[in-house]
Amino acid sequence: MAWVVGACSVVALAGVAAAVGQPAPRPVWSGPETSATGTPAPADRVETDPVLPGADRPASAPAGHDRAQPATGRDENTSVPAGRDRIGTLKPVERVLGYLDGERSTTLHYPGADYVKVHFDRLLMLPGDHVTVASPDGTEVHRIDGDPVDGLVDALRGSPAGRWAMSVSGDTAVVTLHRARPDLLGLESRLAGLGVGIDRVAHGRTGADREAAAETGPGAAGPGREESICGRNDSRDAICYRSSDPVAYQRSKAVARLLINGTELCTAWRLGATNRMMTNHHCFTSSDEAYQTEVWFNYQCASCGGYEVFRSTKVWGDQVLSTDRTLDYTLFTVEDFPAVEKFGYLELDLRRPTRGTELYIPQHPGGDPTVIAMSSDRDANGTCAVDNPSYDGYGTASDISYHCDTEGGSSGSPVISRSSNKVIALHHFGGCPNSGVRIDLIHERIRQHL
Repeated sequence: MAWVVGACSVVALAGVAAAVGQPAPRPVWSGPETSATGTPAPADRVETDPVLPGADRPASAPAGHDRAQPATGRDENTSVPAGRDRIGTLKPVERVLGYLDGERSTTLHYPGADYVKVHFDRLLMLPGDHVTVASPDGTEVHRIDGDPVDGLVDALRGSPAGRWAMSVSGDTAVVTLHRARPDLLGLESRLAGLGVGIDRVAHGRTGADREAAAETGPGAAGPGREESICGRNDSRDAICYRSSDPVAYQRSKAVARLLINGTELCTAWRLGATNRMMTNHHCFTSSDEAYQTEVWFNYQCASCGGYEVFRSTKVWGDQVLSTDRTLDYTLFTVEDFPAVEKFGYLELDLRRPTRGTELYIPQHPGGDPTVIAMSSDRDANGTCAVDNPSYDGYGTASDISYHCDTEGGSSGSPVISRSSNKVIALHHFGGCPNSGVRIDLIHERIRQHL
């Protein structure tokens, strides 16, 4: 059988392209009705009708939720918390959109990047005015409404908290200050202190970044790391299973890519029919961190082995309900939950896993569009299966082990039984065998929240 191994997986292919001196491939963003080439998108109607951010759709934090970057005391471009993978770059920027003889729009362009995320250090706008961060063609628009009172208070304190905007997919973001009404009273001459300031931008790796990463090469995987391909990489684009294993494909819809602090990655998934999401404790642990986290649903390839991807639906993380280091889980909620309900959810299989139980893992390795690890050249029958049902993780016999392929960014993925199509473990470790925390143990800690 000729396997198509995640041709839509940008990071893996980028290393190959850089090695032969060719431009690194990147996703072509595809809308819900037509692809970038104008051809109809595949008729699969969870993708068929994805919720796109419409023009002027509010994307700012609600009252009490500050999108300010938490003080970490670390270099954002060189230090990454243990277990999290870096996908982007953070750069300082000095742009001001003002009321008095100032620009009203600015374009931020980073060739080859797969997303651009803008941070504002000042949002001093008149009532009714707002700022948008949008893709050049206007298909993705995120709005932030200014609060002149809070903004002025922050400015007078001398240390405004600032705010991250939701990222824009692609390599270009257009930031525009919108006036609600014309300046009929000549007030602009008195508004020199007002305006919108951009102090930094996070963006996906450019072609130059990928070439540098390819030259450095991946580090050797070992115990305690989540980026472990065991033997040949047998994972495939999720959409490759749409016909051959439609149940596994539909389960993959409930899995989301996390973009943490603008440049870091993990995977998460919907747990149950209510507003509940699951990821690893080493991905984030607090509501403050959840507020800085984007949750991307429907980030999947449009065709098996292709390069186009469906337009993802992005929401902010919200409240952390429960977290634990030993069992390495974080249970949290998202804002705008109705926007992601249609992508479905996963259920838990609370039986103790046994050796030989066949598995699959939907995931976002390296932040790539969803792949499913189901086949394994390390297992006798070629299918991922439980190797050791009493494997030591952070606790004795807290994990199950397996040889399903995973990579950086796969932390927090669901490990699903092929027989029940329910979650039996939460992936968190690599090392070949890789391992996930037993979901029956996690359930004991979180059942009051379900």
